[in-house]
Amino acid sequence: MTVSRPAGAETLVETRSPEVTLHMCSDPRFLAGARGLLSSVAEKAGLSATSCAQVALALDEALCNVIRHGYKRRTDAPIWIKLWLLPDSGRGPGMQIVIEDEAPHVEPEQIAGRDLCDIRPGGLGVHIIREVMDFAEYSKRQPVGMRLTLVKYDRPKAGPADPADKTLENPAARAGER
Repeated sequence: MTVSRPAGAETLVETRSPEVTLHMCSDPRFLAGARGLLSSVAEKAGLSATSCAQVALALDEALCNVIRHGYKRRTDAPIWIKLWLLPDSGRGPGMQIVIEDEAPHVEPEQIAGRDLCDIRPGGLGVHIIREVMDFAEYSKRQPVGMRLTLVKYDRPKAGPADPADKTLENPAARAGER
């Protein structure tokens, strides 16, 4: 996972309108529709099936967290989802998604998944989001609410193996690519 902000992500939201804006209520019945919409846009933008599934998973986890933890399962509170398509900058086509709510503020550094050694159901949403997206940042909205900014790039498909590529022989070198 990339821990630094992707180039251009700082100003993207401020410089142009999103390609997709969705305003929904915090009712779990609408999760499938939101997932389907963003996954379909990701597919039409050229992201691979794997990347589309990762976007849908991250979105679902994020929205479930807003509903469960932010709104304490209220079904009538607002959630906004905005999506910008990102140009292929050598990492494949991409998208930036911003999810906003009006839930009580939480210190962004306190938003963390549970310890992965603690084996039990639930509590993995934040970990999953950070694992499948290239960038995930929580921040406070003013005067109330939270914002989650997500970025996903599709990696160019690997071509046939290059015999001159020594990383094919060295698993540690391959791991450094991620």
